[in-house]
Amino acid sequence: MGIAAVLLSVTAGVSIGAVQVPLWTVWGVVLDKIAPGWIDPWWSPGRAAIVWDMRLPRVLLAALVGAGLALTGTVLQSVTRNPLADPHLLGISSGAAFGAILALLHTGMFLGPVTVPLLAFLGALAAAGLVLAVASFARAASADRLVLTGVAVSFIVMALANILIFLGDPRAAHTVIFWMLGGLGLAQWSHLIWPALVLAGAGLWLRAVSGPLNAMTIGDETAATLGIPAARFRLAVFVVSALVTGVMVAFSGIIGFVGLMVPHIVRLIVGGDTARVIPAAMLAGAVFLIWADIAARTLMRPEDMPIGIVTGLVGGVFFIWLLRRQNR
Repeated sequence: MGIAAVLLSVTAGVSIGAVQVPLWTVWGVVLDKIAPGWIDPWWSPGRAAIVWDMRLPRVLLAALVGAGLALTGTVLQSVTRNPLADPHLLGISSGAAFGAILALLHTGMFLGPVTVPLLAFLGALAAAGLVLAVASFARAASADRLVLTGVAVSFIVMALANILIFLGDPRAAHTVIFWMLGGLGLAQWSHLIWPALVLAGAGLWLRAVSGPLNAMTIGDETAATLGIPAARFRLAVFVVSALVTGVMVAFSGIIGFVGLMVPHIVRLIVGGDTARVIPAAMLAGAVFLIWADIAARTLMRPEDMPIGIVTGLVGGVFFIWLLRRQNR
């Protein structure tokens, strides 16, 4: 059912936009690209370009990013035992923002179109390494202290990023702001392989360790009695989550609240077993971000609203509801 929902959402995402494309045309173009000559094209070359070159890579990137953020949110909430844990809580997004700002305002596109994603990814990994180094130095490997370390590093890195904005060209500030608000408009087929590979590898490993993740939700003492090195396992999950988040943010910008909302909604439906929550959250995250992107493309058509605005509005309302539910 979840896979069917993703396929329907992908089809709708390609069909809906400033220029409407009929559903049968969408599938016709895709089939013609996959197996040329099977059908006689009845669409114009312009429609084919809209479907294959513009919208389909964007929708697939939305699905990958949504699945990746939901995956990391799920496992981070498990290993930190913090229901408000989010992939952006641990300084990873701040590091990616630093790298992207450095590319957009100071270094220039010295590597071509991949400059911003590459520096954003390197910034995310550097921030994750800094969090681990500070946690090791401060002996803060516990769940609560690791989260606090991530918050502290996030503030420091964002302060450095703001310095780069202050020293940069004011005329390029609009590009920086648009990237920091999140956007999928620069999606290309050549970019999709990286988030797809990272998501597949991380998803398979995290699904394989769903048993230890379940034990971690109860407490470090329970995990230790089952032979799980809690601190070491938590750091391993944190590194994998940093890798996934860094890759996703590098190609989409900063998109908040997906990793916070989706795991909670999925747990209400499938229960708390991480083995079921992980695949369900990935599918739900993909569907959610595809429809958020549809809203971003259509609410102010023909203008393309940053998708982070949509997820921020929905996530803020959900956050208030979550706080109210916890108080009850």
